[in-house]
Amino acid sequence: MFWLKREFQKLNWQVIGNIVGMVLIALACLMLLPVICGLIYKEIDDVLCFLLVIGISLILGFPLSRLKVKHAQYFARDGLIAVGLCWLVVSVFGALPFYISGTIPKFIDCFFETVSGFTTTGSSILPEVESLPRCMLFWRSFTHWVGGMGILVFVLAILPKSNDHSMHLLRAESPGPVIDKLVPRLRKSSFILYSIYMALTIIEILFLLVGKMPLFDTLCNTFGTAGTGGFSVTNQGIGQYGNAYYEMVISIFMILFGINFNFYFLMLIKEFKTAFKMEEVRVYLLIILTSVTMIALNIAPLYDGSYVQAFRYSLFQVASIITTTGYSSFNFDLWPTFSKIILLLLMVVGACAGSTGGGIKVSRLIILVKKIRLDLQKTIHPNKVQVVTSEGKAIPKRVVDQVTGYFSCFMLLVAIITLIVSLDGKDFETTVSAVFACIGNIGPGFGVCGPFGNFGSFSTLSKLVLSIAMLIGRLEIYPILIFIAPFVGKEYKLRHKYEDSVNEFMDEDSV
Repeated sequence: MFWLKREFQKLNWQVIGNIVGMVLIALACLMLLPVICGLIYKEIDDVLCFLLVIGISLILGFPLSRLKVKHAQYFARDGLIAVGLCWLVVSVFGALPFYISGTIPKFIDCFFETVSGFTTTGSSILPEVESLPRCMLFWRSFTHWVGGMGILVFVLAILPKSNDHSMHLLRAESPGPVIDKLVPRLRKSSFILYSIYMALTIIEILFLLVGKMPLFDTLCNTFGTAGTGGFSVTNQGIGQYGNAYYEMVISIFMILFGINFNFYFLMLIKEFKTAFKMEEVRVYLLIILTSVTMIALNIAPLYDGSYVQAFRYSLFQVASIITTTGYSSFNFDLWPTFSKIILLLLMVVGACAGSTGGGIKVSRLIILVKKIRLDLQKTIHPNKVQVVTSEGKAIPKRVVDQVTGYFSCFMLLVAIITLIVSLDGKDFETTVSAVFACIGNIGPGFGVCGPFGNFGSFSTLSKLVLSIAMLIGRLEIYPILIFIAPFVGKEYKLRHKYEDSVNEFMDEDSV
């Protein structure tokens, strides 16, 4: 066991403890909002449950945040482990109000629901959402908003001690192949990201209120849209309202939240030409347009040949699936196989890097396609010297290798998790779509876990594995792999080589 002890001694545990402590304090502060909601609706017993969890979080968080740090420096591996540990901690503590109040009797179900919320997956074990107290419904949806931009991004935005080393936290938590600071100061970068996030959230709230959606529903549905999560206040989702205006507003904002936030930053500083040259954004919008058109043509006969109705449902569902929001306005499980296959492919693709969406990300898809094309060209012309490019710039080979490595890890994990979940004996469509829905942070799948179904019938083992899959999907594999790396062998050279490659991954400039 000496080698294991040596591995853990290399980590800067004081700094990691500080970060976990600050996250617990932030979580306690965020729980004040459902407390206010509970007081408004006079749900005193549930309010007391939240206050108890707030007290526990503060009691543990303050001492951890004040641990004496010998060395303030920390590196990529410390950042990755801190991020993975923080997300596990907030998922456990975020589940406690559901469990202590008895709203959800089993802790594994509470954990699954909370992980689904923070990772913005939107998969649920609840057969009847409407029966939950209002403050619990609010907290359930609010976890989407908190997890959408990232728990640690929020902490970095308000943390006065942020430094360049904190970039490891931002890169570990932000979705996409690489992440770069918007401005030289990291705290300002985090503040800009959250400012854009809050501005879009407020605008959507105003649009829904103009359409006379109830305030409570407006807040919960906006939280789900902004975080691209998908928890709704009814089992019928957005389809409960039967309102074309609501569907159109939410569709547009789902697409907007699925765009790389660097695009909005470039627009703010009036770099319009650079913003609209972003290849990822253009491909993302093209995929949406193509998918909406194909599905609308395919499902039109289901609506008496009405292409207006077909376009309405197609746009909403494509926007919901590609951004991994998971809202539904209609039971798309009843659509033709052609349309369902397109939706399944969109589950894998996901939204843009640097957005609140999940999936593999459009940027990775672009790099993979270009890599395949380049390999085909080199097969025909072996001596041809050419590199993968994006927006006129060469993408470093290291980044291309990381993308192919990520895709390989993703598919391998899908295979392993699918094998475990298949032990439940559910049909093929349900099993496969459940795994893709969780690891891609999408929400609904097909069959039993379809848009009007839930994950409640899955076994305890499957719920635990799918919860881990949601965390892996949200944190993009690397923090989880780094967390378990010390346990996988004694070959120091191999392990150190792997750690060096991760450091290169974390330190690579944006492309």
